[in-house]
Amino acid sequence: MKVFLTGATGFVGRGILERLQAEGHEIVCLTRTSSTGKLPYYETANANITEATGDLFDKESLLRAMQGCDAVIHLVGIIREQPGKNILFSRIHVEGTKNVLEAAKQAGIKRFVHMSALGARENATSAYHRTKYEAEQLVQASGISYVIFRPSVIFGAGDEFVNMLADLVRLPVTPVIGDGSYPLQPVARKTVADVFVQALSRPETTNQTYETGGPEPLSYGQILDAIGEAIGKRKVNKIHIPLALMKPVVNMMERFPFFPITNTQLTMLLEGNACKDGKLLYDTFHTEKIDFLPGITTYLRTK
Repeated sequence: MKVFLTGATGFVGRGILERLQAEGHEIVCLTRTSSTGKLPYYETANANITEATGDLFDKESLLRAMQGCDAVIHLVGIIREQPGKNILFSRIHVEGTKNVLEAAKQAGIKRFVHMSALGARENATSAYHRTKYEAEQLVQASGISYVIFRPSVIFGAGDEFVNMLADLVRLPVTPVIGDGSYPLQPVARKTVADVFVQALSRPETTNQTYETGGPEPLSYGQILDAIGEAIGKRKVNKIHIPLALMKPVVNMMERFPFFPITNTQLTMLLEGNACKDGKLLYDTFHTEKIDFLPGITTYLRTK
């Protein structure tokens, strides 16, 4: 199968690209000019990758790159807005997806596999989740056979989330906002890559949406403890910071790129991010259940 892939140079995209190669697919990767030549395995013996320069807002480049493709895997998304650069949730998630879908219809694409987010819903508190939901609605109304995945936090070698938390855990005292009881359901990048690639050719998954999490939910506090164990720290000394104290700090500092959290991210963290029906994914797709602690130990111990 010939697959058009967006977001190939990102953390998740690299895992999916590797999986597509392993399955023998031909891949056309959309890359911006600034990312040209950054594809893993590009210009190697694996000749089944083509790099197509363009972006989500150059409709001609999208249509040109999709010619002859059978399917699209659309991964591009942002977790943090940069208004000064016109990098906005509504623009990337909604307008960008609309452009990809329009090009896909013109190019005769038969299958559209879409990356959404766990927690996407119409009445979400965060603009991130609301725009992810809007993008889902566009995919569902497109008339193209689709599969939508809603992943929780994704972990794996080179991730940002777990590695950032590991840096905090290495400190003498680790700050925790609130009581740390809010749940997450971290899922391995390998699992995400497995299900995305399988969805290209599994007819029973057509026009379905799947919550995509690890085998079990963990509280934020449990995640910190697991990271501590993975890096060999006997005890994670946590200091709990009340939300009432943290909120003004985030309001003041989120405009600076170096500050690790925004108001949107804080809202999403505190409301939790666990699957309502995480079993369905593993009942439907052939993929290993990778628990969080052994999964992160494979790469945190090597640092």
